[in-house]
Amino acid sequence: MATGKINVSVDNIFPLIKKFLYSDHEIFLRELISNATDATLKLKHLTTIGEAKVDYGNPIIEVKIDKEGKKLHIIDQGIGMTEEEVKKYINEVAFSGAEEFLNKYEDSAKDSGIIGHFGLGFYSAFMVAEKVEIITKSYKDEPAVHWSCDGSPEFIMEEAKKEERGTEIILHIAEDSTEFLEKNKISGLLSKYNKFMPIPIKFGTKTETLPKPEGAKEEDKAPTKEVDNIINNPNPAWTKQPADLKDDDYKSFYRELYPMQFEEPLFHIHLNVDYPFNLTGILYFPKLTNDLNIQKDKIQLYQNQVFVTDNVEGIVPEFLTMLRGVIDSPDIPLNVSRSYLQADGAVKKISSYITRKVADKLSSLFKNSREDFEAKWNDIKIVIEYGMLSEDKFFEKADKFALYPTVDGAYYTFDELQEKVKVAQTDKDDKLVILYASDKEAQHSYIETAKAKGYEVLLLDSPIIGHLIQKLESSKEKISFARVDADHIDKLIQKEDTQISKLSDEEKETLKTELEKVVGEKSSYTVQLEAMDSDASPFTITEPEFMRRMKEMQKTGGGGMFGMGSMPEMYNLVVNTNHELVAEILNTKTAKKKERLINQSLDLAKLSKGLLKGKELTEFIKRSYEMVK
Repeated sequence: MATGKINVSVDNIFPLIKKFLYSDHEIFLRELISNATDATLKLKHLTTIGEAKVDYGNPIIEVKIDKEGKKLHIIDQGIGMTEEEVKKYINEVAFSGAEEFLNKYEDSAKDSGIIGHFGLGFYSAFMVAEKVEIITKSYKDEPAVHWSCDGSPEFIMEEAKKEERGTEIILHIAEDSTEFLEKNKISGLLSKYNKFMPIPIKFGTKTETLPKPEGAKEEDKAPTKEVDNIINNPNPAWTKQPADLKDDDYKSFYRELYPMQFEEPLFHIHLNVDYPFNLTGILYFPKLTNDLNIQKDKIQLYQNQVFVTDNVEGIVPEFLTMLRGVIDSPDIPLNVSRSYLQADGAVKKISSYITRKVADKLSSLFKNSREDFEAKWNDIKIVIEYGMLSEDKFFEKADKFALYPTVDGAYYTFDELQEKVKVAQTDKDDKLVILYASDKEAQHSYIETAKAKGYEVLLLDSPIIGHLIQKLESSKEKISFARVDADHIDKLIQKEDTQISKLSDEEKETLKTELEKVVGEKSSYTVQLEAMDSDASPFTITEPEFMRRMKEMQKTGGGGMFGMGSMPEMYNLVVNTNHELVAEILNTKTAKKKERLINQSLDLAKLSKGLLKGKELTEFIKRSYEMVK
């Protein structure tokens, strides 16, 4: 029997491990199973290259709870350790066996899936255990070893009786961690961290129903047998080649990742790169709404099939955090701060690779099945618009496939739209004015007025459209966007032939005074007199594009200096001086009738804009019935 001190540079490393190494104590199970996986994969590699002359077989990792004895066992059938290796890898704490192994077999081991980052993983056991034992037997023909330590730097090491190759870790669970002796707790952790580990993991047994024997009666019960309860899928879809997977395989894997998600994903993107970094994974576009607060943190990050986190901010570009799926990369360091990750060179390359792959997939979907792409547009546009806003490289690619739907259900790319409307919608200053609505029903009358002029009206209704419009206007020449209710249509797209007013300047001044008297001094309406076609609406309420856009952008973050306070409600009351109703208002002699005509016309304009509510609406209805009588 040997005793000794663990070779560490401080008197007692365990309080440090408990406090600083891992923020979450449950991580211990991930680390120990990862070590067991490494040990098994090492053996597989050594048997493959002929260095280990043993039968690899079909090894599993077993997790067992001994509730009465307050013990948790993690047993593998891997490479095992000799006495010398226990001294080296267990007693010299800051040494990573996996790292040395990788260095030794650098060329042939790089594809064997050995983690190599778990240098201190074993010691995470002391976060939950008051004593830890190791019983291990190497694949080499050497005696088994029993090592134990009670959390102080003292350890005991002696020869053990163990016939089978591999390692058993026994955790004597501490009083403050007895939750880790509960079946449901361990089952939950295995499902969270080890669901896709590359070696089968057994946790207890389960009952399996067998087929009934021939000649059995209908009422006879089918026979059953107890089988190993394997809790993981060692060969998840992302570890396979895209050519070996069908569409159904991707859908089935999506259900495996999100068992409570009942809607199918719209499409997937298979990531697979080995230079200049290693990365595999599958990303899914779920059905998305216009809600910017949709649940993120649905992409799971793995390192060699070991779950790391579902907070992928900094690794995946922010606009793609609305997607779902898996990313697996041995090049992403574990247990480091977010700020470190975001500054890491490999991580930055990974982020731009993912952006490029998503853009390429969307581009090919658009080119190869445009009809299908158009049908999915409303479900995916929020991601694409967000990406165009936040990533310049994505904007360049997406500019070719981003769609602009019209109120009539046609879809155009920006270039197609420009070509379609440039003749009709170029104003007198040679600027192309793109008209859009954000609500087909609420802005119906304005849309119809624009369509009557032969103009195309887009339907742009996502919450970030104001920001995207700003970006498009600044990145393209002689283009401006105007919502159909931002001004009278003739003012939105001003042509050379201006109408002549039927009213003299004096009459206009009188009319304006009369209108402002009824509208009120403190009103949010600014009266504008315009000479228009006599059949155009007499009264129209518009909301200035700039003010409204700033207000909308403020709601979704942004808007520069206007973000300081809330923007006031401001509208223009545009009065057509060539309409006969306006002439009638001007020529009405009795003040009461004049006021009633103005109020009725103003309320009709408000009604059209969706601004007539409450008491004003009640009074309007009452007044309208009286006029009908």
